[in-house]
Amino acid sequence: MENSTHYKVFRLAAYGDIGQLKYFYFAVVTVLYFVIILANTLLIGVICIERSFHEPMYLFLCALFVNQLYGSTALFPALMFYLLSDTHDISLLYCYLQIYVLYTCALTEFSNLAVMSYDRYISICYPLRYNNIMTPKIICGLILLSWLSSFFLNAINISLSLRLQFCGNVLDRLYCDNYSVVKLACSNTTLNNMWGLLVTVVYLSCTIFPTIYSYVRILQICLKSSKETKQKAFNTCTPHIASMLNFFFGWLFVILQGRYETADLPPILRTILFVYFLICPPLFNPLMYGVRIVKIRHACKKVLGIYPKT
Repeated sequence: MENSTHYKVFRLAAYGDIGQLKYFYFAVVTVLYFVIILANTLLIGVICIERSFHEPMYLFLCALFVNQLYGSTALFPALMFYLLSDTHDISLLYCYLQIYVLYTCALTEFSNLAVMSYDRYISICYPLRYNNIMTPKIICGLILLSWLSSFFLNAINISLSLRLQFCGNVLDRLYCDNYSVVKLACSNTTLNNMWGLLVTVVYLSCTIFPTIYSYVRILQICLKSSKETKQKAFNTCTPHIASMLNFFFGWLFVILQGRYETADLPPILRTILFVYFLICPPLFNPLMYGVRIVKIRHACKKVLGIYPKT
């Protein structure tokens, strides 16, 4: 083991010295956070209030929006604080808390998107059995499984990181991420790496592969179905596929930046790519579902008082 020090804080070096631009960035981040809260809260409220939305697809959507608000709270308040602060030190406790919230948000997002693809698969491929399969008990079970599994797996992840001794405390990041923290460790990180690989493989196997299977089956059914069935599948599946690709590529950017040298990229581009999966999905998903799904769009207009009640 190399010489280690008992650090009490990490330094987030990615903020650097941006001078007076910090006020501009602070305003942009504040507006984005306000829009994310407003858009996601509006759709959560609409789904909860309108009884016609108490159906599996909309309840899974509601869980998705709640998770996005949960993840946003781990990034935006801290981002706003450090943009205006002269120091960019983060305590170990808050750093681990931030990692826990962001990683549970990410795993829960993957699970929610997989559950939503399963819901579309049952709805389109087995329409007559849909209500018998997607019972309230099954819906609650799938949502709880998505949350509890990510909470449990990341609790183990954090417990493995808490035991580490560090040789440095500078993170070239805007927020804490587990891979960057583990790279600073002097102590043996084999267990951390093995656990991270295991969780990645298991979660991808349990989310990506079932999602691909669901859409292959949906495509097979659509090719043999009527124009009306194809249109229904297109209207309900397009937002989900777009959300899934948006989040997947955002998370892929983070993984690639952590494992490959990106110093040649412009700093602003590196920063955008690193926060993409935390900013774009919470902005993109409410707009996508609110615009693409007519029923949600009309309900939002009623709530906002710009659409006549029928």
